[in-house]
Amino acid sequence: MEPLHGTYALILRGQRRSSIQVGRWREIRVEPGYYLYVGSAFGPGGIRARINRHGRRTKTRHWHIDYLREVAVVLAAWISHEPVRLEHVWARALCSFEGVVEVPGFGCTDCNCLSHLFFSPDAPCFDLYTGILEGRIVEWNYENKVWV
Repeated sequence: MEPLHGTYALILRGQRRSSIQVGRWREIRVEPGYYLYVGSAFGPGGIRARINRHGRRTKTRHWHIDYLREVAVVLAAWISHEPVRLEHVWARALCSFEGVVEVPGFGCTDCNCLSHLFFSPDAPCFDLYTGILEGRIVEWNYENKVWV
């Protein structure tokens, strides 16, 4: 994976019911099923650095997603290297996607989105979901990555 800037959606799986305290923000209920988290990486190292960070289990908790990662497994990432931030556009699109439920306020305390985290009881189909998201998108599977 190249260290380019862009927008990404992490695909995670919650394996069991639990509650997690997300920093000082609030507690959320995690259900068995699939989560999509949208974000962007326009800083040093781009998406490669961000995706690698999200894949590690041991790290300083900084973002809301870091807390969810303690109870959810990352399966894949959908990546766009478009030169503009698409995370808010993707979040709005996912809010309107049938069968997907937003986790209100998660990951979007610095914007006007309803959420940057979405839940689905069914595994997200790359072709189906990316059909509603803007930009040229590729899928990166975590099973082939060794985390440092």
